[in-house]
Amino acid sequence: MAENCLTVNNLKMYFPVGGTILRRNRKFIKAVDDVSFSIEENKVLGLVGESGCGKTTVGRCIVRIYNPSLGDIEYKGADGNTVDIAKLNHRDMQHYHKEIRMVFQDPFSSLNPRIPVKDVIAEPIVIHRMLRKNEIEDRVVELMGEVGLDPDYMNRYPHEFSGGQRQRIGIARALASNPRLIVADEPVSALDVSVQAQVLNLLETLRDEKGLTFLFVAHDISVVEHISDDIAVMYVGKIVEKAGTEELLYHPLHPYTEALVSAIPVINSGKSKERIHLEGDVPNPVDAPSGCVFHPRCRYATPDCSRDIPELKEAGPGHLVACHNYDKIALKGI
Repeated sequence: MAENCLTVNNLKMYFPVGGTILRRNRKFIKAVDDVSFSIEENKVLGLVGESGCGKTTVGRCIVRIYNPSLGDIEYKGADGNTVDIAKLNHRDMQHYHKEIRMVFQDPFSSLNPRIPVKDVIAEPIVIHRMLRKNEIEDRVVELMGEVGLDPDYMNRYPHEFSGGQRQRIGIARALASNPRLIVADEPVSALDVSVQAQVLNLLETLRDEKGLTFLFVAHDISVVEHISDDIAVMYVGKIVEKAGTEELLYHPLHPYTEALVSAIPVINSGKSKERIHLEGDVPNPVDAPSGCVFHPRCRYATPDCSRDIPELKEAGPGHLVACHNYDKIALKGI
C-alpha cells in the first residue's frame, strides 16, 4: 500500500470574537471543526466547498500560517520520519517549511511588488541557505524554465507580468526549496478560463515529473475534478464526504455534494440536466445549527438531522460520508 505523505486528525481552528477584556461572553468562529483526512504520496486531494467553509484555513494550518487550536497534522518528511507539525514551535518548523510550500490564491497580492522576479523566486533559497550566492541565478533560470517563463525577464517586476504569468512565478517560488508537499489555495480562481487550463496542466506535469503531493483547495468542483485523485467536500468547517474523484462525481452520497455536482456544466450532451438550487444561506460558523450543519438547506432532512451530529463514516470502500440518510436516498451524479 502507498504510504501517506500527510495525515490530519481531528483538526480544529477556532478564532475568538467578541467578549470583554476579561474574555467573558467570548464566542468563537469554528472555521475548522474536527476535520480528518489523509493524502497518499504523489497524489492530489481536492478540498472543495463554498467560500467561508474553512478550506483555506485548513491549508494555512498545514503550512503553519495559523497555529491549530486542536488536532494532529502528521507529515512524513524526506528523511522517512513522521512528525506532528501541529506541535512544533516556530523554530523547529523552519526545517519543514522547505518541504511544505504554499501557492496562494491571488497572484497580484502574493508577490512583493518592490523586488524583481529573480529575488521573489530565490527567496526560499536564500532563507534556507540552500545554495552559494553565485549559484542562485542559475537555479532561478532553471525554475523559470520549468514553469514556462522566459528567464530573460527575471529582472522585471511583478507588475510587468500578466495574471497567469504571476501565478507561474508563485509556483516557481514554491518549487525553489525542492518541496514534497504543496498546498495550492485556489491557484486558478483569479485567472481567465483559458489560463486556468494552462496552470492546471502545469501543476499536473510538475506533480508527475517531481513526485509532488498536493492539497488542491478550490470552490469549483469542475476545476478540481481534472487534477485530483480524491475529493473531500467541506461545509461550515466540517468534511461531509470524501471519495475517489470518479466515485464521488458519479455516485455522491451527501446532498450537498449532489448540489455541487449538479453545477458542473455538461458539454455536447443531448440530455438536459437539473441544477439543484439550495435554499437559504450558509450558516454563521459562530452559531452553527444543531445536529447536521447542512440540515436547514437539505431537501432530504428528517427530524434526526436537527438533533444529532452525523459521524463521518465509511459507506463503501474508500468512500466516507457524514449523513444520517445516505443509505435511504438516491442522489444523482454526473
